[in-house]
Amino acid sequence: MSDRDGWTPAAMASQSGRTVVVTGANSGLGFEATEVFAAKGAHVVMACRSAERGADARREIERGLPGASLTVRELDLGDLDSVASFAEWFESTYDALHVLCNNAGVMAIPRSETTDGFETQFGVNHLGHFALTARLLPSLKRTTGEARVVTQSSALHENGEIDFDDLQGEASYDKWAAYGRSKLANLLFAYELDRRLRAASASVTSVACHPGYASTNLQRRGPEAEGSRVRALLMRAANAVLAQSAERGAWPLLYAATDPDIDGGEYVGPGGFRNMRGRPDVQASSERSEDEATARRLWSVSEALTGVAVDLPDPD
Repeated sequence: MSDRDGWTPAAMASQSGRTVVVTGANSGLGFEATEVFAAKGAHVVMACRSAERGADARREIERGLPGASLTVRELDLGDLDSVASFAEWFESTYDALHVLCNNAGVMAIPRSETTDGFETQFGVNHLGHFALTARLLPSLKRTTGEARVVTQSSALHENGEIDFDDLQGEASYDKWAAYGRSKLANLLFAYELDRRLRAASASVTSVACHPGYASTNLQRRGPEAEGSRVRALLMRAANAVLAQSAERGAWPLLYAATDPDIDGGEYVGPGGFRNMRGRPDVQASSERSEDEATARRLWSVSEALTGVAVDLPDPD
């Protein structure tokens, strides 16, 4: 048992004066994290694919927190022009970025493609966040004190494989394999980003997290996209029996984003039964996620695919 075993958001220090970006802030883990950040005094930019749904979520938070400091801005991670537009707006509006939460994602959906022609799970979960982080790096680097990038992965990254010959699932596509690949890519990116930030002696750290098994909208979107009412009902039943709440599922992200004892390159998740639920703790990820050669190659491929070069040196 460690001190972390008793952690709850009540242990978070004041976030007053800090600016936080949360992708996918209008629902699920992103909504819960946004609410806690706001309650602790942060100004939160709610980066949402639908500005309308983002505005609805902002009003819901404001009903419980009348003084919440929230800005809603449209961000479609499946459209690199939208990513560029969001980053340009942020850079021209804010002087600093203390925490970037790469949280939004899609899970186990039928094969489709983003605006830029990428397989959607890989394109949204990994490439969109890769491009966003790269474009917001100037804001992170000029922030006084430590800034953090927190990238949301999943325990299912352990099932993922990076097949550079078929990253987009064109030759063969399985929705769960594609999800695992995207979540493995999240971890490879988070760890490689940390190594490069260290090489640059930047006052920015990169941390990864996962929510365990949390009840969110993610689980129903796949069955809905397939038109499978039976699978949707089964998923709802599983959530009711096995999952922890979205509120609890957001704790690893909040812990990774704010706790002073967290170091760059760490991986935070629920410390309870099979790492599916419980209070946050630092954990080990899969051997594949620690493969530095794969991480470097994925970094180069991601730069090429997104057309966004990251202003950081290669690790030593």
